[in-house]
Amino acid sequence: MQGNIDNRPRLMSPKEASEATTMSRVLLMMMAKEGQFPAPVKIGVKRIAYVRAEVDNWINERIANRSN
Repeated sequence: MQGNIDNRPRLMSPKEASEATTMSRVLLMMMAKEGQFPAPVKIGVKRIAYVRAEVDNWINERIANRSN
């Protein structure tokens, strides 16, 4: 199994993604459908998760592109 450097799980729940971005789960899903946020991974019949690295990169891009 390939772990990541900080030992955090590679996937994050919609709740965790919402907390990390300060956006609602519904808004994140709408943004993902429009290609404005990383698409979730279907991990079960009624379960999705986001790839932590993709969400982290999305947040970092927003920080790097902010207007000063």
